[in-house]
Order: sequence, then C-alpha cells, then structure tokens
Amino acid sequence: MSKSVKVIVFCAMSIALASVTSMIKVFEFPTGGSITLCSTLFAVLPGYFFGPAVGIAAGFAHGILQFILGPYILTPIQVFIDYGLAFAAFGVSGFFASKRFGLLKGYLAACVGRWFFSFLSGWLFFGEYAWEGWNAAAYSAVYNIIYIVGEAVFVVILISIPAVANALDRVKKMALDI
Repeated sequence: MSKSVKVIVFCAMSIALASVTSMIKVFEFPTGGSITLCSTLFAVLPGYFFGPAVGIAAGFAHGILQFILGPYILTPIQVFIDYGLAFAAFGVSGFFASKRFGLLKGYLAACVGRWFFSFLSGWLFFGEYAWEGWNAAAYSAVYNIIYIVGEAVFVVILISIPAVANALDRVKKMALDI
C-alpha cells in the first residue's frame, strides 16, 4: 500500500472513530458542549501519527462531518470557528509527534487550541447565555473549560496507562510503516 493511501485510510479511521464516539455522550450540557467517550483522543491521532499538516486537515474534515451530523448555525463566521478552526486545532498534536511523551503533550496542546476557538466563538456569539452576573468572555472561558477539561482529564488518565500508551505506539508504528 502506498504511503498516501495509508495516510488516508488511517485518517479516515480516526475521523470515523472520533465521530462515532462523539455521539456517545457521558455528559451533555443544556446549552451545548458535552463530555464524550474519548472522541478527542481519536481526533488528535492523525496529527500525532503524520504531523501537523495532515492532522489539521483531518481535524477540519472531522469538523465538517460534525457540522453535517448536528449543525448549529448562527452566522457563517460562527460555523467556521466552531466547526472548522476548533476541530482543525486537534492537528497541533502533530507538532509533538516526535517528542518524549508526544501524544500527551500533543493532546494537551490540541485541547488548548480547541478551547481557544470554542472560547472565541462563545464570547463572540453566545454571550446571551452568560450566567447572571457574568460577562460574555468570562462565561465562555469557564463554560468551555468545563467540558473540554472534563474529557481531557479522562483521556490523559487513559493514555497514561502503560498498556494503552504501548498499544497507541504500536498503531503509530503500523501507520508509519511503509
């Protein structure tokens, strides 16, 4: 199998796993955002396996699929931030692909990127939902931290288990083996 076909296959599998697990909600907040069954872990794998360019493209494709599966539209800019940029941010995991504890560092960096774009969208477009006494920026910052960190804590614990880390390393070697 050629390298490009293998990259496409692994990215498609990661996007599919991220999409399916995004539908398994451990907790869903009433005004949006949810803690899923590790969908963010699968979303960062293309970047971790193949680098930031592939990861950002795969994240963007995942965002398009999320938009198709459950769109929430206020304005075109909001859609681009929420579904394009926020999901493309998962690809920053690729900047840590060759580092020690690269998956952990890349995952955390991807979560920060996702949080930033979700915060930006919340601040600009969802301020009317701010809790009483909260301004839009503070509300958006805290609201998005709650669900992003909620899932991140579970994923960090999961990928810190040696057997899981070793399995993901074997999958990465398989993905890179040509």
